[in-house]
Amino acid sequence: MTLPAAAVSFLFSSAPAFADLKICNRMSYVVEAAIGIDDKAATATRGWFRIDPATCRVVVQGTLTADRILLNARALGVYGASPIPQSGRDMLCVAQDNFVIAAARQCRSGQTQVPFTQVTPTQGADGNLVAYLAEDSEYDDEQARLAGIQRLLVIAGYDAAPIDGVDGPKTQAALAAFLKSRGLSSDVVASPNLFKTMVEAVQTPSATGLTWCNDTPHKVMAAIATDDGKSVTSRGWYRIDPKTCLHPDVTGQPKQIFSFAEAVDADNRIVKLKDRPLNWGGDRQLCTRETKFETSEQTDCGARGFAPTGFGAVDMSSGGKTLRFAVP
Repeated sequence: MTLPAAAVSFLFSSAPAFADLKICNRMSYVVEAAIGIDDKAATATRGWFRIDPATCRVVVQGTLTADRILLNARALGVYGASPIPQSGRDMLCVAQDNFVIAAARQCRSGQTQVPFTQVTPTQGADGNLVAYLAEDSEYDDEQARLAGIQRLLVIAGYDAAPIDGVDGPKTQAALAAFLKSRGLSSDVVASPNLFKTMVEAVQTPSATGLTWCNDTPHKVMAAIATDDGKSVTSRGWYRIDPKTCLHPDVTGQPKQIFSFAEAVDADNRIVKLKDRPLNWGGDRQLCTRETKFETSEQTDCGARGFAPTGFGAVDMSSGGKTLRFAVP
């Protein structure tokens, strides 16, 4: 199933900044958030704060004095090709892993600029300030939690669609089958670690479908292509963090699957070994581009703003295939 792009909105009204600042997640994705603090012409950023669906996370403790508060959110790599669009106007520096950057408008080595959106949190009943991450679906907490479960079940190959936050027999059957296949007790559903457990299980190599596993110390960006007998559709990019696995979303029963992946550094530059790019592909030339893409036209790549890229055919004859990316 192709994951729909989620619209990120921030629900807010004017409120004085004088208490803890919390970010609450009413999206169907496990997200990582970074905040920016503008104060007296200086801008600092810090992150990443992992926030599960229907949960909140304190990102600043104590009295907060700031001219502006800014926010960036990204979904975990398990969700595939950049499901959360970024449309903020402030370009601030972040790092790939946990970070605190005192001067965030001029990036140093290992830092990249990403768009931040200004937010004005509300004051909650507990006296703290809160900003919400939300989708167009406008889930409440209960719906966001269930939609988050449904989304991970779909990625794992179970029929829990539509992802709507509404419980029913199909969702319950898919969840029961998922737990059984992973040897998990039904008690895990009520655990505060449910999403951590599900993400880890989804990232475990599967006996069915395609799995990418990143055995390198680098971030890997991957693309997939499927041949349904009428046309070949290429799609990317999927972020695979070091020492993790990912199941790319594949719809229907394609006649052939192709894969391409490349390692990138903290500045998103292609990693090279002995002056050669560290990548994994093959001889089938298909179209890609640097940003998120999906195309069913595989001719004249350059004329359409794409680049021809060598994909490798994946042998799916046994029903499942795990491709492991390693440094030679």
